[in-house]
Amino acid sequence: MSLKITPTSLPEVLIVEPRVFGDARGFFTESWNEQVFNAATGNSLRFVQDNHSRSARGVLRGLHFQLPPHAQGKLVRVVSGAVFDVAVDMRRSSPNFGRWQGVELSAENQRQLWIPPGFAHGFLVLSESADFLYKTTDLYAPHSEGAVRWNDPTIGIEWPDTGVAPLLAEKDKAAPLLGDAKSFD
Repeated sequence: MSLKITPTSLPEVLIVEPRVFGDARGFFTESWNEQVFNAATGNSLRFVQDNHSRSARGVLRGLHFQLPPHAQGKLVRVVSGAVFDVAVDMRRSSPNFGRWQGVELSAENQRQLWIPPGFAHGFLVLSESADFLYKTTDLYAPHSEGAVRWNDPTIGIEWPDTGVAPLLAEKDKAAPLLGDAKSFD
């Protein structure tokens, strides 16, 4: 199996495109292979938790991250529908601190996005609904949670128009702005 790896404007955030074998019967793809992924990206990662969420059009989840000692890297993908997926650099020592990258992920394009530890993550559902799957490099740890506001003007994410106002959890509405958010050193 081979992977196409495309760097983004945030060099550590990678678009991952597995090889898809398709014909009139449908398709086959190997969505995860630790050896191939690590060889293609130069990482040495192990994932410890898989998550699955389903959301309706206009649902915006994020922007979330976990701080050390439970910082999480995430490998995310969509198996039904489409989302606009976003990563924000939360490392104060980085020249890219506060910069963002957005990528459309869909069941159709079968792209994945690698979001390493040190980045906030969120997504907006573009389709009627979307099933979103992600692998994490550390377990969920509520005491290590961090968040930054989805519409912080300092970050300036250009969220697509879905035709409905974004639907957010209360904790996401109340997330701090970048200047007040927890961050990585």
